[in-house]
Amino acid sequence: MSSKFQVVVIAFMLAAVGLFIVWYKAVYLNIPLTPHAKKDYYTISAEASFIGENGPADISMALPSPQEDMKIISQESESGEFGYTISETKEGERGVWSKRTVEGKQKIFYKITVSPEPVYPYGVEPEAASEFIENELQVDREALFALWDDVERSAVLSLIETVRKHSSGPLTFTAQLIDQFNREAPSDSVQILLKMKREDSVSQIVKILMHENIPVRKVRGIALKDRQKGRKLTEMFEVLTDEGWKLFDYQKGHVYKPNNFFIWQRGNEALFKTKGVSKPKLRFSVIRTQVPVVSTIQQNLYGSNSEFLNFSLFTLPGSQQNAFKQILLVPMGVLIVVILRILVGIRTMGTFMPVLFALAFIQTSLLNGLIMFFVIVFSGLFIRFYLSKLRLLLVARISAVIIVVIAIMSLMSIVSYKLGLTQALSVTFFPMIILSWTIERMSILWEEEGGREVLIQGSGSLLVAVLAYFAMMNEYAAYLFFSFPELLMVVLAVIILIGRYTGYRLSELFRFAPLGHS
Repeated sequence: MSSKFQVVVIAFMLAAVGLFIVWYKAVYLNIPLTPHAKKDYYTISAEASFIGENGPADISMALPSPQEDMKIISQESESGEFGYTISETKEGERGVWSKRTVEGKQKIFYKITVSPEPVYPYGVEPEAASEFIENELQVDREALFALWDDVERSAVLSLIETVRKHSSGPLTFTAQLIDQFNREAPSDSVQILLKMKREDSVSQIVKILMHENIPVRKVRGIALKDRQKGRKLTEMFEVLTDEGWKLFDYQKGHVYKPNNFFIWQRGNEALFKTKGVSKPKLRFSVIRTQVPVVSTIQQNLYGSNSEFLNFSLFTLPGSQQNAFKQILLVPMGVLIVVILRILVGIRTMGTFMPVLFALAFIQTSLLNGLIMFFVIVFSGLFIRFYLSKLRLLLVARISAVIIVVIAIMSLMSIVSYKLGLTQALSVTFFPMIILSWTIERMSILWEEEGGREVLIQGSGSLLVAVLAYFAMMNEYAAYLFFSFPELLMVVLAVIILIGRYTGYRLSELFRFAPLGHS
């Protein structure tokens, strides 16, 4: 296998793996590709109002649980002087507010903030479904029949017989039953049940499904729309089939899950229970807020079940994150250097010295950095030419230049501070050793090749440093490399491919252009 083929294979594998991880994090872990993306947060407030009867009181309300397409961000209770506890029931958690003596009008609040995004698998595991059927749905038909009087019982049996003829299983039976209640001209059986008005239609449908031993449970939820106030929860119900729980909309009569629909409660237990109070009322409101995704990424990572994210940079302490935000800019500058040196043919003083100066420009700002660079380099060159006359050895000469550079930087800081030019105080961000070597290299190049070569390599170095500065200062690139460090594999693949290039550089094409016309 030739080395060229190996390079292509390695580059392709690196790029493919890097891009796949980026795609996975963007699609499945919901990490955005742009730094300004915003996410919708919905705060749902449940307001319970009632009148105390000058005695002990207990108020109980079903609490939401994790569900498909919704991530619970926070939950809190504002209960004033009421005690607040959470109790576990077969159908989930319930919030319980209690107080020894309650009198007059009272209000308690419960708030939950959610974000629409896929987090939890929907439905239940087969074992959980079997347990649900065994414990909750083996109803006694005689006991259930006792809830209806003779007229209702006859109407129910007639309705069941009609629905059975037009259905083949729990799913179609439920759909047909809902359709019977929603027809413009309902059957006599349905009209009898509707006229009784002892229960709403949803409760009647649930009872009929339970009579047929079809696993069913009520579902109460609310549509997540901004600025909703004083709303009641929408009632729906779920039927357990071979494919899992299927949510039915009573109005539509088929399997249906509205967009941005938050399910508050699943189960046949009452949503709101009170004891020791009168005129209880429960209302819900929804408020939407938009939050920058960047500020929520770390919170989302900690709340995720993905072990892959345990190795994310977002799990590091804040100081280390800030350090890596700078470090991860270097590959971008390195890529610019590789392109300009190998493909364009720009000559620089040192291979990656321009990247280090670009990092310094990021701290000082470009204009201030260029001014400081010229002042320090020209002052250092003057001192270096004088030291060359003293015939010092290389090590001593470089050491002397380093001391001179430090002295110049210190003097610039003091003078600028006295003059109120605080921008020059950032001169300390310049790499002193690199500056010293640059001065030494320029002086030697001047002696060996002349001032023209110094000007070419010096201006080339500054040009590359400025271009690297703009690339590294791009907020989109900085965000992408920190949020998706896997892009380093793609950059490495590009650099490896460029490293095999042995053709003409762009500058050489212009240089030898006259030969093509001769």
